[in-house]
Amino acid sequence: MGARILVAEDDVKQAELVRRYLEREGHSVVITHDGRTALDEARRREPDLLVLDVMMPRVDGLDVCRILRTESDTPIIMLTARSTEDDLLLGLDLGADDYLTKPYSPRELVARVRTILRRADRLRTADSRLRIGDLVVDTARHQVFVDGREIDVTPAEFKILACLAAEPGRVFPRQKLLEQAFGFDHYALDRTVDVHVMNLRRKIETDPAAPAFLLTVYGVGYKMADQPGVRDAS
Repeated sequence: MGARILVAEDDVKQAELVRRYLEREGHSVVITHDGRTALDEARRREPDLLVLDVMMPRVDGLDVCRILRTESDTPIIMLTARSTEDDLLLGLDLGADDYLTKPYSPRELVARVRTILRRADRLRTADSRLRIGDLVVDTARHQVFVDGREIDVTPAEFKILACLAAEPGRVFPRQKLLEQAFGFDHYALDRTVDVHVMNLRRKIETDPAAPAFLLTVYGVGYKMADQPGVRDAS
């Protein structure tokens, strides 16, 4: 069954090309050409996924992403002509689920859409509550609790936390964690995981400098503690 997809792209020809490829996959597609209209349509239609260009008139894509992340968990794929690491990390830190750097292949976009929708469906149907000590990750309701207190996390942070919480004690290399959490390889952007883990530690750890839940395995990656609060030698 096709998804409801909103495409926000100010390049009319590119937007129509994306529409054709997505409709071939059976999706229902609505096009907007500026950020303000994209916000209005996202609120009105509640799409299953948003394809969002960064450089748009009225309101740019980064601001659209920032605003929508305070209102919903709709998956967002950002399209950007900015290829520096800091620009890409900013989009992910604001809550984007994925990004493509222009110029990109419409077939690759369709593949990314398919992966994100499949992952969202798995989260909806999975056993929803993952418990590690006082930490609870509810994958169905997209909520995180520590000692009964709800913690606000971004979608990217949630995916990394849920991935680690599903297999306590398993060590995830940064690249593997990116693939598991985002559904594709972020190649050189290993620092993406470090940024999100640092932010998560500030939110869920009593002492971020001496974490009880999110442990660093030096030279490899990260893992969720089997026994939170017990210091790990790695």
